[in-house]
Amino acid sequence: MTQYDTLDDILNARYSCRGFRPDPVPDDTITRIIDAARKVPSWCNAQPWQVTLTKGAATQSFRQMMTQLASTGTTPAPDLAWPSSYSGAYADRRRTCGFQLYDAVGIEKSDRAGRAAQMLRNYALFDAPHVAIIHSPAELGPYGAMDTGGFVTAFTLAATALGVATIAQAAIAAYAPQVRDHLGIAPDRLILCAISFGYADADHPANQFRTERASAADIIDWKV
Repeated sequence: MTQYDTLDDILNARYSCRGFRPDPVPDDTITRIIDAARKVPSWCNAQPWQVTLTKGAATQSFRQMMTQLASTGTTPAPDLAWPSSYSGAYADRRRTCGFQLYDAVGIEKSDRAGRAAQMLRNYALFDAPHVAIIHSPAELGPYGAMDTGGFVTAFTLAATALGVATIAQAAIAAYAPQVRDHLGIAPDRLILCAISFGYADADHPANQFRTERASAADIIDWKV
């Protein structure tokens, strides 16, 4: 098997886990994940990513805080503006992913209360035993955020290679000021996303579907 084949197998195995077992991931396994992810490229080798990690009581405290914020209608205040819209293929993919999730967990499309309850599962971290808050320096702006996106991808792939399930969650960034305050993150850091992680509950209904991917032909615009 070539290195390409190995990488492709890991990419195919990775998915967004939405149901976790309570078992904690050993500290040395978490360190190995980050030790691999830190090797991704960045502009001028700035390596802007930093990770604030929770386990045990800290995860539970953060979970409770985030669920409270989301369920009481606290006004979102993300550090980076949300997408202004989703159109065309982007809207189709977003909609299809949502419907796949609702179908998997048995929520009818017309069930607004059920859909709202499922949305709150984001803020409960899908019961994951750990969450990694990913942040970058405000002074590096969108380019620091772009570099950090590479770190997020590498984190999820390294975790998959070690049998650890993940889900990257932009939803957490909606409450950036509260996240910083709760976890003692400096005010000059942009809260970009969270990665909830742990060991997958293989029998959880939300883990029974996989999203489709655009083909290479859909992505490439050859110029000759």
